[in-house]
Amino acid sequence: MNASAFDALEVESIAAAEIARALDFYGPDGRGAAPLLPILHALQHAFGYIDDEALPILARMLNISQAELRGVVSFYHDFRRAPAGRHRLKICRAEACQSLGCEALVAYLAQAFHLAPGQTTPDGALTLESVYCLGDCALGPAALIDDELIGRLDKERIDALMSEVRK
Repeated sequence: MNASAFDALEVESIAAAEIARALDFYGPDGRGAAPLLPILHALQHAFGYIDDEALPILARMLNISQAELRGVVSFYHDFRRAPAGRHRLKICRAEACQSLGCEALVAYLAQAFHLAPGQTTPDGALTLESVYCLGDCALGPAALIDDELIGRLDKERIDALMSEVRK
């Protein structure tokens, strides 16, 4: 647990606010799984990830099992279970980008920078993530760095990005 980022009272406060919104939206039977996704998004926004220590608190507040909750968190790939790096590089691995060489770029990142999808560099500078279609197929392989779209990604651009994020 990252003690400086996680606070049980803050989790309860965020969850309570999201439950109140859900009750307004779903009605008095809004407890259970209905407000779960908005609560998880709010927690990730507040803390940067979903801390394992938040799960029992949420399960109790929503009267659902921890197993159900863990299943939801693990099913949706956008929920992070650990803090992300200061920068996030999302490489498109959909069919169009595969045909233009994205898998070779993922292999290059693994070989040159010891970084695989889902991992963060040891210095915390960059987290690499896989995504499946950024809608920039004509300029593939495509990627996002901190939500900035990059087309025609190649090894040289990766080297430049890695140099930039480590400053």
